[in-house]
Amino acid sequence: MNDTPENAGGNGGDTAQQAALSVNGQYIKDLSFESPNSPGILAELQNKQPDVNVNVDVQAAKMEGQPAQNMYEVVLDMRAELKLDDKVGFIVELKYAGVFTINVPEEHVGAMLLIECPRMLFPFARNIFADATRDGGFVPLMLQPIDFAAMYQANLSRQVQEAQDTVDGLSPPAGNA
Repeated sequence: MNDTPENAGGNGGDTAQQAALSVNGQYIKDLSFESPNSPGILAELQNKQPDVNVNVDVQAAKMEGQPAQNMYEVVLDMRAELKLDDKVGFIVELKYAGVFTINVPEEHVGAMLLIECPRMLFPFARNIFADATRDGGFVPLMLQPIDFAAMYQANLSRQVQEAQDTVDGLSPPAGNA
């Protein structure tokens, strides 16, 4: 017997096992670095602790017109701003994307797109952020790991609450018959 993936498990050659998640490519869609108050702010940073604000969002979309119907683009949309008092030290914005093939049951696609895919993209995006801030003359901004599962759950909870609020707003007031 031949132990090729097509013959594994006795499924025959027409139902070859496919990877649940495959990375087809990764790329920078957009990268911007601004340091409007350099070089003066670099000296000021020697004596004061700046405020750093980081925002991360994840978007996913099915790729239209592709031969494979299960290909998606996932984009990590990241923005960081360093401020010292009212002066901006830097603003760095990055849209880092990947194209993924996902072979899981439909009910699991959302979690794969918004948890697993960004988890795979994040280390690369983190490195780009660190390089951009370092190359801009600042200490490299090393982002802490992000819990994409918690982000996903929080987003689901918010959607459920918004749906419930909408239903409650359409329901007749209690006690009216």
